[in-house]
Amino acid sequence: MTPRPTAPSLEELRRRTSSKWSTHPDDVLPLFIAEMDYQLAPVVAEAMIDRIRASDVGYAGDSGGVGTAFAGFADRRWNWEVGADDVALTTDVSVVIVETLRSAIRPGDGVILMPPVYPPFFELIPEAGGTVVEVPLLDDPVRRMDLDGIEAALRSGARAVLLCHPHNPVGLVHDASDLERLAELAASYGALVVSDEIHAPLVHPGVGFVPFLTVSDTAREVGIAAHSASKAFNLAGAKCALMVATSDTTRTIVAGQPDEVHYRTSILGRAATEAAFAHGDDWLDATLEVIGESLDLLDRLLAEHLPAVGYTRPSASYLAWLDFRDAGLGDNPGLLILEHGRVALHYGPAFGSPGRGFARLNVACSPEVLTEAIERIARVVDNPPVS
Repeated sequence: MTPRPTAPSLEELRRRTSSKWSTHPDDVLPLFIAEMDYQLAPVVAEAMIDRIRASDVGYAGDSGGVGTAFAGFADRRWNWEVGADDVALTTDVSVVIVETLRSAIRPGDGVILMPPVYPPFFELIPEAGGTVVEVPLLDDPVRRMDLDGIEAALRSGARAVLLCHPHNPVGLVHDASDLERLAELAASYGALVVSDEIHAPLVHPGVGFVPFLTVSDTAREVGIAAHSASKAFNLAGAKCALMVATSDTTRTIVAGQPDEVHYRTSILGRAATEAAFAHGDDWLDATLEVIGESLDLLDRLLAEHLPAVGYTRPSASYLAWLDFRDAGLGDNPGLLILEHGRVALHYGPAFGSPGRGFARLNVACSPEVLTEAIERIARVVDNPPVS
């Protein structure tokens, strides 16, 4: 039986050297970056240790068994038939995005984003030579992509869409009909869709996830998907991500990239990724159960301590998008919460202008840390600093 993932003590966590634990002083509870506090899946840790025991830490010259492992995972989790040869590796999802866009657009072409959205997207598009075109998510009556706005941007000359699916920070799993319509729009205007699906393995029980490349033949023609084990299995620093292309058109885009794009993959990340996708299902299911319990706890803590803070429970991942606009902490509440509450949240405005008044909180921690964090935040909201 797979043991439930647990978070070590704060004393042990603070001995970690990742940015989550090295950015702030020890009196700060770091709930800002998307790293889980839980111990690694044993099967993943053993795969990396096995490579080290073999002194096998050279260059990863090919994809190894990752394509086959991912194909099995995609079939089991999402009923998605992927050919192992349709999976190429690179360093991380950011590189998937930059190199795919660099190969597919002309300098200055518009690339559509849907804020509030993962902050590095705003930098990755210019890095690839594109220009950011913002089409914010709709939020009334339900949260979804603005297909009319996307069509208007494509009509005005945008030539790519950077889709976040599931959508970070709000935890939105896009509806299949919206994805199908997005594909049709992209095809009509000769645009590419890059679908960042890094949070897909973390879709919550009872929520159906439909990969973009499965919604239609058109989606397969216009789309390239970015996948990784890094969020679901806490492997961001292991440096291995997947480009998935399932049509002749998109395979040509991936094949045309410089060899170095794929050669940069970490051999330890490759081993960890293969183990995660091939043998990590039980650990992942247990982790999703623990994340669900953390979100249940957050529901109770917000109701008890922060009733003025708005919140819609996410359908995926371990990130909570908190609305402080009625709490009197200004456009960037995370600043005051860090300074006066000693809790580090991800600042809402970094996700685009719709993030003003918001902050993102990571619940993948121990119940004790989450409780202490909300209590500290409540003290700031109940006694706002005098400007």
